[in-house]
Amino acid sequence: MSVESTAQSEAGRGFAFALSAYLLWGLLPFYMKAVAHIPPVEVVAHRALWSVPIAGLTLLALRRTADLRRVVRSPRLLAMAVLPAGFISVNWGLYVWAIGNDRALEAALGYYINPLVSIALAAVLLGERLDRLQVAAVALAAAAVAVLTVQAGGLPWISLVLALSFATYGFLRKTLPIGPSQGFFLEAAILSVPALGYVGYLQATGAGSFVTAQPVDVLLLIGCGPATAVPLLFYAFGAKLLRYSTIGIMQYITPTMIFLIAVFVFREPFDGGRAVAFVMIWLALALYTWPMLAGRRRAARTVPPGSA
Repeated sequence: MSVESTAQSEAGRGFAFALSAYLLWGLLPFYMKAVAHIPPVEVVAHRALWSVPIAGLTLLALRRTADLRRVVRSPRLLAMAVLPAGFISVNWGLYVWAIGNDRALEAALGYYINPLVSIALAAVLLGERLDRLQVAAVALAAAAVAVLTVQAGGLPWISLVLALSFATYGFLRKTLPIGPSQGFFLEAAILSVPALGYVGYLQATGAGSFVTAQPVDVLLLIGCGPATAVPLLFYAFGAKLLRYSTIGIMQYITPTMIFLIAVFVFREPFDGGRAVAFVMIWLALALYTWPMLAGRRRAARTVPPGSA
């Protein structure tokens, strides 16, 4: 097999993995609606607990435990892993609460503005210089938040906290010298310690939802594990095989699906103020994405035919 055909095969596999991840995340609001009657903290606890065996079995099957052993033996690296685990738990919890309380549109907005928050954090925390299009994109996103603030009479805090918590999680996650699948297992394992204590307390006091008298709830809570772990693992495998620009473009699949579900399935109100804000965000994302598309076109033109 030629180098070119091998690269195309890997890109195809990567695209399939990434697309599966984004589609599963896009359908997640339906699952979160099904568990909306269960307290969000309990749902998050079960997301962590039931993710551990799936992530652990995946690492064993792929024989990728070496990096994990190195981190476990280092108190400094373990401490570094606690922070991203904390931020992702905040993100999970707020997302569960937002869907259950008919705020899916705000969740969609949060994940739309997440890449713009990420580049703003990079500029502030790492001193990275933004080009003119990036500055314009961030400014448009800020203006959209201002429009929503005026329209709603308060900051769209759900969108902002979701975007900030996930962007901060991504920033902290990059500082941890460990692969994505190993990192997810470590984060789930760290979160499973307080999660197990919390679930144990609920069960001991009779306040938990994980009881045999409610078999549907038991199955739903167990299902939180694969609903959390499978798309994350698919994403990890896809991101490894795809260009960053491809992943950057595909990341809009999930918030678009959440947006459509919120408006057309959950029937959340979508008035003029929200419409203006979303159009501004979409324009900002177009400015942010354009350099990626232009870069791919330039790269395609510079590769001579039959170079493989």
